[in-house]
Amino acid sequence: MVDLTTSTQNDLAELVNSSVAKTGELIAAEFQSAGRGRLDRTFEAPPASALLFSFYLQPKRDRSDWSFISCLAAIAMQEVISEGLADKATLKWPNDILIGEKKVAGLLAQQVGNGLIVGIGLNVAMSEAELPVQTATSLAIAGSSNLDRNQLLAEFLNRFEGVFTQWDSGMNFLDNYRQISSTIGQDVRVEVTGRVPIEGKAVAISAQGALILSDGFEVNVGDVVHLR
Repeated sequence: MVDLTTSTQNDLAELVNSSVAKTGELIAAEFQSAGRGRLDRTFEAPPASALLFSFYLQPKRDRSDWSFISCLAAIAMQEVISEGLADKATLKWPNDILIGEKKVAGLLAQQVGNGLIVGIGLNVAMSEAELPVQTATSLAIAGSSNLDRNQLLAEFLNRFEGVFTQWDSGMNFLDNYRQISSTIGQDVRVEVTGRVPIEGKAVAISAQGALILSDGFEVNVGDVVHLR
């Protein structure tokens, strides 16, 4: 745990690239001055209000399957978050965890060296005034019974270790993801900067984590808007 860093993701990547970090290495921070989200976006949170961490893995499975690891992390974190809530959290493709219709956590995965770094930001104690956008929420606002960041981290790591070990040995977690997805079964619009938006019904997710539309098109990158 560090009090201040620019980005746990960047710090860990530097350790990996310099051959210092080994598989299982983790960095958590009280505050990030330049936290990173997906597609080079920023992640902002007041000091001590969020659970911010990154960890490094060297999977045994084929590298082409590694993109599903962020889905495994989302599954594990969804379970941890849901235990403290009256209503379960859900997963919005590709990597957002929602409480109701609002985002409480996001994930970022990047391949570095011979492994993968997964970064997670979970809004824990933020007030309404501290939220970065109106579409966000926090565990405190949602009335969670668990706001202890150390406990949340420990519970996540225990759950993730279980699902990752099974997945790395060949187990399929597609049905686990489907059951807690708020995207599968929805009419969606997929937006990618510089491209014409695509609309269709989300029907499944592939073993590599791609979103599959009803016409068979596979979406590997982009922002998903749930259409009403």
